[in-house]
Amino acid sequence: MPELVGIGVGPGDPDLLTVKAVKAIQNADVIMCPASKEDRPSIALSVVDSIIDKSKSQEIIKLIFPMTKDKEILVAHWKENSKIMAEQVLSGKNVVYLTVGDPYLYSTWIYMHREISQNHPNMKISVIPGIVSMFTFASKVGISIAEGAEKVSIIPSCYDLSSVKEIAKNSEVLVFLKDGRYFDQVIELLKESGFPDNSIFAIGQDLGTENEIIRKLTLGEVNDGTLTTKYFSILVVKRV
Repeated sequence: MPELVGIGVGPGDPDLLTVKAVKAIQNADVIMCPASKEDRPSIALSVVDSIIDKSKSQEIIKLIFPMTKDKEILVAHWKENSKIMAEQVLSGKNVVYLTVGDPYLYSTWIYMHREISQNHPNMKISVIPGIVSMFTFASKVGISIAEGAEKVSIIPSCYDLSSVKEIAKNSEVLVFLKDGRYFDQVIELLKESGFPDNSIFAIGQDLGTENEIIRKLTLGEVNDGTLTTKYFSILVVKRV
């Protein structure tokens, strides 16, 4: 029976793909992947490039998910992309959809699954989880994401600094994901929220790639100025 499989490809290192993910990708008739524009490469596809058998006649389809906060534009793309995805499965093909990290953590897969489940309730759909960046980062830096009764908050961006400030007041660990261009703005906010200068402040970008950068310091050691301009970045701040 034709199947749709959402696959988490992890933070960027092909060696961190699960065995199950590799098998599903290699056995697929169609490999689908997200990109922000037609002329932009798919990061998720680049992670699995080395394990794709180029001698097989697998079709690769790039789906466009524009980087915008306009909900109307986003919904239109979700509907169009889910329709393309469903049509491939309904034509009798085994389809995999690749997503960076895990399919159920700030992923475009969430919207695809929701649309297809509503419109095609009998379609066979499964998900293969992936390693998320915060755990890869923790293993590289050597810090615990949580221990004992510590409360952890995961923040996808820093657009609304007022809400971030309230979250920071009630958490021992903050994990900022997705948009490193806003990390500069949280330094003073963290201090105002009660994070002491000796708090761990660890930042990384392009994890699992040849361009990987990781810095570990204290909040008091952080200088003003740009920390990172990369979208795919991570920042972990922990009270000590």
